[in-house]
Amino acid sequence: MIHDTKGGRTLDRRGFLKGSALFAALMGAAAVPALAQEAQKPAPEDRPADKTEQPPAPKKKPLLDKNGREYRVCDMCGGNMYKQDNTWTCEQCGYSYEE
Repeated sequence: MIHDTKGGRTLDRRGFLKGSALFAALMGAAAVPALAQEAQKPAPEDRPADKTEQPPAPKKKPLLDKNGREYRVCDMCGGNMYKQDNTWTCEQCGYSYEE
């Protein structure tokens, strides 16, 4: 706390917090128009809006075990999953899903 005994200003905790709150409110109000203008920038359109083509996804190289069979990593236990018909089944925990 600062107390000026010569008749000047006194600054106490309440006055400091009040001034800080006013300053923060002014800074926030000054930043709002700048943020609103940034959000309204139109995106450049290279193509017509009705045709949205996506580039083809790159083909992933399948994982192969030592016997040459394709496998995936199980989401539950981290073991190897092998495909039988349309179903991938984990050899360790038995978790399976259809593709």
